[in-house]
Amino acid sequence: MKKIILIFSIIFFYYEITIADTKIKALQEGNVDAKISLVVYESLTCGHCADFHKEVYPKLKKDFIDLGLVKIEFRSFPLDLAALNASKIAHCKNDGNPNLLHFLYENQKKWVRGETIEDINKHLKSLVLRSEKELDFEKCLADKGIEDHVLNERISGVKKFNIEATPTLIINDKKFDNPHNYKKLKKTIEKLI
Repeated sequence: MKKIILIFSIIFFYYEITIADTKIKALQEGNVDAKISLVVYESLTCGHCADFHKEVYPKLKKDFIDLGLVKIEFRSFPLDLAALNASKIAHCKNDGNPNLLHFLYENQKKWVRGETIEDINKHLKSLVLRSEKELDFEKCLADKGIEDHVLNERISGVKKFNIEATPTLIINDKKFDNPHNYKKLKKTIEKLI
């Protein structure tokens, strides 16, 4: 796994990608005209990100997103090759719907296991194919446009917000500390409404 992380780091830092060529839709929910915009930078192999999706996101959805007060965008910030591959799967349908992303976080422990990237991919494929019959797993992994989009989201997060860890929450273009503290997050959003 250390070799995979090293290879991924080398690719990331020396691989310049152009945003103009990608036409992949952002994974988002909520009223596009909402006054409050949340952006979450996350890695699909990050346990804290999975916790955010299981514990904080449902409250955000109920209290603000479903009411049209907040829009939320989920941006990829893969910390390793397994997260990069899972992000490609989450974006593969290119419909902007984050349901597959939520599904991958809810079932993270079922696929983020194994000694090699091949093991992890095998578990990921098995899980996804059981739930998404119309998804061509191998084609999604090989899609260069999706890969460029995912890596561009990561690069943009570093350049624009100096993202160093996941999950990182941005509220109206400002970093929010401690995205797991829903009480504090709710108060912050309420002040902006």
